[in-house]
Amino acid sequence: MSIKGRKFVGKGEAVASHYAFGPLEDDIIIKHRLLTRTTTTRGEPPLKKLQKKFTTFALEVEKEADNYNDCERLAKAFLQELNTFEIPLLKSKAVIDANVREKENFNVLKGEINKQIVQAQADIEDLKRQLEESKVERKHKEEGEAIRKLIAMQPPRSETQKVITELEKEIAILEAENTASSRTLDLRKKQFALLLHVVDELQNTIEEEQRSLAEEMRNAVDDHNKSGVEDATARPEAMALD
Repeated sequence: MSIKGRKFVGKGEAVASHYAFGPLEDDIIIKHRLLTRTTTTRGEPPLKKLQKKFTTFALEVEKEADNYNDCERLAKAFLQELNTFEIPLLKSKAVIDANVREKENFNVLKGEINKQIVQAQADIEDLKRQLEESKVERKHKEEGEAIRKLIAMQPPRSETQKVITELEKEIAILEAENTASSRTLDLRKKQFALLLHVVDELQNTIEEEQRSLAEEMRNAVDDHNKSGVEDATARPEAMALD
């Protein structure tokens, strides 16, 4: 076990504690004390004392002398020392058994805690899922409420139906007007086409008449020219006769 040094505090500052042994040396000392049953740093270890008692008793027994009383006394001293040495061992065994039971209980408790941790994690995941579902449900409710408010702001269905009926009537009137306009437009197209055809025929007739007139005028001019030539030829013959 480690031995702590004294702490000296001066001028509001604490001086770091000094230890006589390091952690590794502490472990060695503790292990040695557990094996030798030594509880203090002073005095002879119990195991060594027991060994000395046994050695003294054995040497006394090996003597070939009438030392029965001494052997009995040494034997009692050895048994007493052995009993003294055994009591801490029994205590240690009881402590070890208690520690083993405590460890088993700890393992059981650890297993239960692990199960509770797993269950808690599953509960947390379930709660997360429920929270997400609640958020979605709340969002749907808010959207439904907004739609309900919009619907409440709209006019009654009777008025809407009346407006729709009037619009349908206007649409029917416009469709009828559109149909009449289409028919009128088709008729005007046909009339215009007929007019163009008549104009075209008239123009062809005029052009034909103009060609005929021009032809007649050329023929008349030709005839007139021929008549003039014949008159000029006949006059000299008449003069000769005269």
